[in-house]
Amino acid sequence: MTEPERIDPRETYNKLKAGTALVVCAYDDEEKFNALRLEGALSLNELRSRLQALPKDQEIIFYCA
Repeated sequence: MTEPERIDPRETYNKLKAGTALVVCAYDDEEKFNALRLEGALSLNELRSRLQALPKDQEIIFYCA
C-alpha cells in the first residue's frame, strides 16, 4: 500500500473553490465532524450517500484534525 499524498492547505482550498475536488472529513463520528468542519467540506456519511453519483475521476481530499 502506498502512502497517501499530502497537499498544502492552500492547494486544497484552491481546488475546493474551483470545484475540482471534494473535501471530506475522515472522521466517521458526526459530532467530531461538526466540531472540526471546514467550510465546504462533506462528512464521511454525506460522501457515502453521494458516492454512486460522483464522477469516477472526481478528486477527493480527506482531512482529519
